[in-house]
Amino acid sequence: MYDIIIIGSGPAGLTAGIYASRANMKTLMIASTFNPSLITTTDLVENYPGFPDGITGFEIIERFTLQAKNFGMETAGADVTSVSRISQDGSVRWKVDTGDENFEASALIIATGTQYAHLNVPGEEEFTGRGVSYCATCDGPFYRERNVVVVGGGDTAVQEALFLTRFAETVTMVHRRDRLRATGILRDRASANEKIRFEFNSVVEEITGDTAVTGVIIRDVNDSEKKKTLIADGVFIFTGNIPNTAFLGGLVECDDSGYIHVDEQMRTSVQGIFACGDCTTKLLRQVVTACGDGATAAFAAEHYINDLKGTSYTPWNKP
Repeated sequence: MYDIIIIGSGPAGLTAGIYASRANMKTLMIASTFNPSLITTTDLVENYPGFPDGITGFEIIERFTLQAKNFGMETAGADVTSVSRISQDGSVRWKVDTGDENFEASALIIATGTQYAHLNVPGEEEFTGRGVSYCATCDGPFYRERNVVVVGGGDTAVQEALFLTRFAETVTMVHRRDRLRATGILRDRASANEKIRFEFNSVVEEITGDTAVTGVIIRDVNDSEKKKTLIADGVFIFTGNIPNTAFLGGLVECDDSGYIHVDEQMRTSVQGIFACGDCTTKLLRQVVTACGDGATAAFAAEHYINDLKGTSYTPWNKP
């Protein structure tokens, strides 16, 4: 029996773990084995305060994890399949089922982040792992002196395209709009890089190949009859994200895309369940905002539990 169970092990969840365990809350973090934090696949984070030379996503997670464990946070590696309510003696607890084990807590913090969206075009599923990838940091070195395509035009897509130029001969960015939507400094870097080419106003219609990817068929968004084939050995897809919230089964209120609605205290529509980070409805999804969310969620959960125990030391606004 725990005071707080945190589901998710990215910057939001780990910050929540630091704050919760430091407050002497008996805390368990459940880290997914199937959907690890996307930040671990990021080659360089250069806008996190305090690291003027940048830091890798993997190192951020390592440092946060060590700090949380130093305060007493426990961890378990598993994928949560469901969350259910347990009512007993007038109190409510939450049971977290991972298939192999069940855990119980007075409060939950959902920090499951997102996963990369798929294009759902012919060839994508067939060639995943054989030329189709969602992680340049993981697979970029396999494409030395080869031609690759990056699909997307946001920050992640441009950052990954720039990383791929370390290995690939050419990197062609395919984006449905007439210009990149990434931040200015990334747009400038991409435009100045001689290895990066652009196919604007275009979408991927099919990924082709035999035993591995050999090309990509793209279509003009303004003229459906206008198509071309790009010769490519690899396709890296960064066209958005999907929140990892399906396991909740509608337990808490979400928007149409599955992002969890929270208030300013990271409270969900269900008392005792909090959420933070990229899986929530918010304007900006960055490491620094995830950390703020995690700290707030842990502080709110701490007060909620103290209220249940009758040990609150400050007034607490119940939902």
